[in-house]
Amino acid sequence: MNRFCCIVAASAFIALAANAATSAETSLEGAHAYIIWPMDGAVIPGGKFWLRLGLSGAGVAPAGINKPNTGHHHVLIDADLPPPGEAIPNDKKHLHFGAGQTEARIELPPGRHTIQLVLGDADHIPHNPPIVSKKITVIVPQ
Repeated sequence: MNRFCCIVAASAFIALAANAATSAETSLEGAHAYIIWPMDGAVIPGGKFWLRLGLSGAGVAPAGINKPNTGHHHVLIDADLPPPGEAIPNDKKHLHFGAGQTEARIELPPGRHTIQLVLGDADHIPHNPPIVSKKITVIVPQ
């Protein structure tokens, strides 16, 4: 075997080993969700605003697409995380962004509200451990 063939074979082996190590990693360690806008403590006159969602260390994929290291955003309004292993409900307090959206126009009634993001898998189940944002508070004046 000549020198060129040895280099190509060694490169292929290194690439395969790296691929195997990556595919064995099922954890999204280091991934985190965050709210770009609004800021914690923001006052939202009228209650209508663009909610902008961020994600680092993982990818966004629509609901039903089972792709490693991805998920889609869910917004919890005045709600806590669902129990581990359970699907995130779909109601006024649990907004699903199953098309892979990273922003949405939402409206909140007057009052003090908490907002938190949680990344759900293809079946709307939070990852284990959950990938969540800091819970923020916004105020909608009367």
